[in-house]
Amino acid sequence: MALAFTLEREHNQVLFEGDSSAKKVILNRPKKLNVLSYEMICQMLTNFQAYEQDSTTNFVILKSNGRAFCAGGDVVAVLGALIIGHWSFGANFYRKQYALDYLLATYEKPLISLINGVVMGGGAGLSMHAKFRIVTENAVFAMPEASIGLFPDVGASYFLSRLPGYFGEYLGLTGARLDGMEMLACGLATHFVLSKDLVLLENELDKVGTSDTTEIARQIERFSCAAPIKRESAYARLDTINKCFSKNTVEDILLALEKEMKYKAEKWIIKAIKSMEAASPTSLKIFLRSIRKGREQTLEQCLSFEYIVVCNILRGSISKDFWEGGRAKLIEKDNKPKWAPSNLQSVSEETVNRYFTEVDDPHWEILRLPDRPNLVDALKSKM
Repeated sequence: MALAFTLEREHNQVLFEGDSSAKKVILNRPKKLNVLSYEMICQMLTNFQAYEQDSTTNFVILKSNGRAFCAGGDVVAVLGALIIGHWSFGANFYRKQYALDYLLATYEKPLISLINGVVMGGGAGLSMHAKFRIVTENAVFAMPEASIGLFPDVGASYFLSRLPGYFGEYLGLTGARLDGMEMLACGLATHFVLSKDLVLLENELDKVGTSDTTEIARQIERFSCAAPIKRESAYARLDTINKCFSKNTVEDILLALEKEMKYKAEKWIIKAIKSMEAASPTSLKIFLRSIRKGREQTLEQCLSFEYIVVCNILRGSISKDFWEGGRAKLIEKDNKPKWAPSNLQSVSEETVNRYFTEVDDPHWEILRLPDRPNLVDALKSKM
């Protein structure tokens, strides 16, 4: 696998604007779908901390330039470092990213995410923890990490496990895409606003001279509109999703889907089976363990064990599926990853356990998140 790993200097990857009371953080890497670089994460961490401590700042708006909100973290850069022997770069990358996600989730001032385009992976980590999550008809949400040998992280074991029923299992195991209406229906979004009204909404928010969430919500609701889901939406089949994705193993989930397909070969079922069969078997089992574990834990605990898992994946000492998935999907792009093991039955419980065991490396440290006064609400899962 050949990949030239260079640190190409890009300027203004994140823009920081706004007056003293309303700050704006704007992802500005549109040609790369606002994929998060290490530099972007570090800059946002520094500026969000400064805004929180600034007594004149009432709230922060997080948005993006271009047709994507954020398509995830810069996996290609992480892979490039792995190939030349520096897995520690990836560990530092995820450590900083999780610290930023935790800061935003526990932010002491109202945070407003404007999602007008694709939001995947690391982009979800930035936006799904915000107090206000505004989507448009252009929004597309997905957590497709299992297709490249990773697993849905950035706190996904927390926020996906809090969705109604077992819808989070469905999203993480299949990488299924949701539109803005579906995001609102399942609770990933708090408001739906037409894209043509976003500028007007921002102008009105700029006039809000307070951090009072009731007043901020009142202004947002002025521009919000009803967004009924489409008849063919998988979310409209939540009973069937609960029936299938509540099973205890990935094998049983697939078996349940195959049985359902015999009775009603709906498109969403066919897509779910195909995507799961194409994904890394190891990644699927890691995610199912992750979301089931996360349902009973705090966000801080979820990020802590996700960090252990992702570092074990980066090291490649248990499996190199991430390396292979990156090669097939992002570098050589032949879309023919050779997973090892190649089937679910060969991924033992003992193997999955190893991913959740602290990394055996003298230079590695567990993720230590700071004590935060504005702790995340201990949401109960909507079973």
